[in-house]
Amino acid sequence: MVKEFRELVRDRRTLAMLIVMPLLLLVIFGYAANFYVSSVKTAVVGPQASQVVTRLPSFFDVTVTQPAGTQADAQMLLRDNKVDVAFVTGTTPVPALVDGSNLFAAQSAVAALNKAGNQVTTQVLYNPGLKTSWVMVPAIIGLILTFIGTIITSIGMVRERESGTLEQLAVMPIRPSRVILGKIAPYFPGRGAGHDHRDRAGDRSVLGPVQRQPVRVRAGGRDLPVRRARPRRVHLDDLADRRPGDPDRVLLPPPQILLSGMIFPLEAMAAGVRWIGYLLPLTYFTMISQGVMLRGAPITSLWLPFVVLAAMAVVVFTGATLRFRRDLAPGRNPDPARPAHGQPAATDPAAAGGQANPAAAGGQADTVGAA
Repeated sequence: MVKEFRELVRDRRTLAMLIVMPLLLLVIFGYAANFYVSSVKTAVVGPQASQVVTRLPSFFDVTVTQPAGTQADAQMLLRDNKVDVAFVTGTTPVPALVDGSNLFAAQSAVAALNKAGNQVTTQVLYNPGLKTSWVMVPAIIGLILTFIGTIITSIGMVRERESGTLEQLAVMPIRPSRVILGKIAPYFPGRGAGHDHRDRAGDRSVLGPVQRQPVRVRAGGRDLPVRRARPRRVHLDDLADRRPGDPDRVLLPPPQILLSGMIFPLEAMAAGVRWIGYLLPLTYFTMISQGVMLRGAPITSLWLPFVVLAAMAVVVFTGATLRFRRDLAPGRNPDPARPAHGQPAATDPAAAGGQANPAAAGGQADTVGAA
């Protein structure tokens, strides 16, 4: 028991799992696990827009008012995810368009609109039945991409380390950035090999490039010691080659799921927890996948999350390259007690620049002769 307690004190990873993980989950579930939406972004268009705005309850947070707007303008605002609800004035009862792709906001808005009775007619777009699966499946696709990309590329790194070919790559005349790119490039999602080269429909798709960005973010950072603009995760290569003092990478998979808006709406989270969600790549992939699959949103309305994902990919890829160069590139040995790859140890007489001990050599020769 004393031995186990001593090892537990020295093992920072296990201590973090025992102490930090429960506290983290309590904070996340306490401040992020909230399905209640207190307000929804609202647009009011049509000739009577100004009058309708004054009569709306505070639940409808009016952010867009267009007296000259039409129903087509209202649908475009919903498609571009600028508002959750759009009122089209000029007729009685007033049509209220609701964005069904934002499930929890739509449910709250429909419940509030039902209280208005015959004064408003409610029409749910993009998810008419307000089905949970319609909203969850696009987000789950991103989750699968991130975790499968991480697992597969980590297995590749473990295999390289076990076979010793990773050190061979380090001593080859190849830049570290090209080594890292070559390792993760085969796992980029893309068009199938069976597609005809004349078919350009896949090239016009938004999801193809977007899928590649989350995989770059996840796969490119598998060798990084800490997380940059995204939560840490389980690395299989950590399990194969974990050094004392390395930061833990097992603590934060739950925020990737809970804080990305996949389960709980970002609008319902506390401000401090919500900003953590904005640092996760899955958050932006979910925005893009739901926009494309449910609303048919064009790239012009999805450029911001795509740019954020691309920036994350660049940062993570750069960090992975620097880590590879620091740990495996020859000629760089920050630890004098540890010989660099491909170099003999300092305790080797030949490495120290001297000759081997003649007596030791002679003794070894005599021993071999006697044998």
